[in-house]
Amino acid sequence: MDDDSGSDIQVTLARAAAHLSAAGPFKTFFEQGDEITVELYAPVGTDKQQPHERDELYIIASGHGTFSRGDEIVTFGPGDLLYVPAHVPHRFETFSDEFKTWVIFYGPKRIRPTP
Repeated sequence: MDDDSGSDIQVTLARAAAHLSAAGPFKTFFEQGDEITVELYAPVGTDKQQPHERDELYIIASGHGTFSRGDEIVTFGPGDLLYVPAHVPHRFETFSDEFKTWVIFYGPKRIRPTP
């Protein structure tokens, strides 16, 4: 965790968001090997994500928009939880200027399934 207190008990949204920029739209705040990684993500303009090797959860911290996972599209807002299995194409299609989301990667990296 990137925190002067040396404790991992709390990361506030305001403190975490201060680390983000257009050039660096995400920052890792907690990591425990392959078990869990927690980041804050705030894309600017376009979400350029590619499928990941681990399952992930998004907890929307602020803002609203639309999210696609595979062929599905949903609207989201603060407090919503979104789930994406490893290797599934996904992205925030539209999002408001104040959009920020906690990203939680968990479990081991998974091998891409063969078609």
